[in-house]
Amino acid sequence: MNKVHISLNVANVDESQKFYESFLNEAVNKVRPGYANFELNDPPLKLALQSGKTNLKEESKVSHLGIQVPSSEEVNSTVKRLRAAGFHLKEEMGEVCCYAKADKVWVQDPDGNRWEVYTVTDELEDLEENSCSTTQNQTSCC
Repeated sequence: MNKVHISLNVANVDESQKFYESFLNEAVNKVRPGYANFELNDPPLKLALQSGKTNLKEESKVSHLGIQVPSSEEVNSTVKRLRAAGFHLKEEMGEVCCYAKADKVWVQDPDGNRWEVYTVTDELEDLEENSCSTTQNQTSCC
């Protein structure tokens, strides 16, 4: 099975590990000094966390990261789970952007990396329909 691999430089591996265990609803796979990784089958993902620069927020080049799920019910389930874990969430149901309509929830990890869990509810063909709502700017829409 192919897996997406994402390696993130983080300021504090322990803090990030705790966040990702809650966010991904999975236990960490491997922990070493300055390093941790997660091996997920659903979605197929290998996520590595490693000690990085101390000023990550100013130097990060990542726009955002995401997990596409098959239904709005799974987005809603994720909202409930992350809210119960105490995370600050931004919900966007029926968001129109990037030639699609989607239900989304956004959360930030301890280093400011933005994650969205989303499902596409409709594909759009017209450019006029392809605008982000006023609550979300173009660079973080898709």
